[in-house]
Amino acid sequence: MDDLKFGTRNKRGDWSPNGRIEVAPFWAWPPKFLKVLHWLPEYLFPWNAFHMATALAYWYLVVPDVETMKTLSWGWPLYLYAVNAAAIFVMYGSIELFYYAKRVQGNRFKYNAKFPSEQPSDVFWFKSQNIDNFMRSFFISIPLWTVVEVLMLWCFANGSASWVNWNEHPYYLALLVFIAPVIHEVHFFLIHRLIHTPLLYKWIHSVHHNSVNPSPWSSLSMHPVEGFLYHAVALWHLVIPSNPIVALFQLHIAGFGAVNGHIGFEKLEVTEETAVDSHAYAHYLHHKYFEVNYGGDGLIPLDKWFGTWHDGTKEGDAQMQARFQEKKARLNAKSAETASQR
Repeated sequence: MDDLKFGTRNKRGDWSPNGRIEVAPFWAWPPKFLKVLHWLPEYLFPWNAFHMATALAYWYLVVPDVETMKTLSWGWPLYLYAVNAAAIFVMYGSIELFYYAKRVQGNRFKYNAKFPSEQPSDVFWFKSQNIDNFMRSFFISIPLWTVVEVLMLWCFANGSASWVNWNEHPYYLALLVFIAPVIHEVHFFLIHRLIHTPLLYKWIHSVHHNSVNPSPWSSLSMHPVEGFLYHAVALWHLVIPSNPIVALFQLHIAGFGAVNGHIGFEKLEVTEETAVDSHAYAHYLHHKYFEVNYGGDGLIPLDKWFGTWHDGTKEGDAQMQARFQEKKARLNAKSAETASQR
């Protein structure tokens, strides 16, 4: 595919899409019903449908029976970790293999023209972003994903969570499935803003932001505190009446869905004529500029409401720079005031 039909490339070779990142159309006023109808299939397919498919596969093929889950032991949690690790290895690893190792589409649709393997750095273990990200994912974040998963399933099995039956409340649970991505986006925004505070950023979130040019292995490369808080979104289903399948869906939006913002490509070419949209650009801009797009890609426009939205345009750049200048002026004024009081 010709990526220049969909975007532009600067002198460094970095690619950016045409147009702007739009928030979900149901926030428009007056309402634009046709836009909402057009958006709904994109909301459901392919990613949310994929996460629900994996949740159902886990529930019927992987998760042990309720009696087993009533007792905490080493066996079934280790089995769940093995499945989680294998699933991530296959999913993330396939993208990494074809688009980063074999580079089957070169740097077409790639935001940053360079590949992480071309940029060794002392901030990473063994000076390699790929090795560092891989090890942090499989020895820190995926184990913490499994801790949340085990705790959640144990609570459902022991009656510590309100287990809603599909036969009795199908419409309520269908609605909960539909808004699970909303729960994820709000949870992610809140913890993300928290770990961007100066002290927490320095000791916790900077680990993830070392990957300025993210790749699939960067998705779950996190400090242990961030790794737990990120996957803890599933624990909301211990607070609200829910069902373990819906809770698994919520967890998979976080675990499997983390790759979306870190693919590094706007589109993954499947054939010469077809490609899968990644919806990665909003979060790529966060890795690039650090202080924009703390939430998702506008399902709930919290960034827009709080003034940290970057829509990928030159106007977005100008608004970001103006905000940075205001922040710098406030800091300078505070420093001058402190100095005058001495």
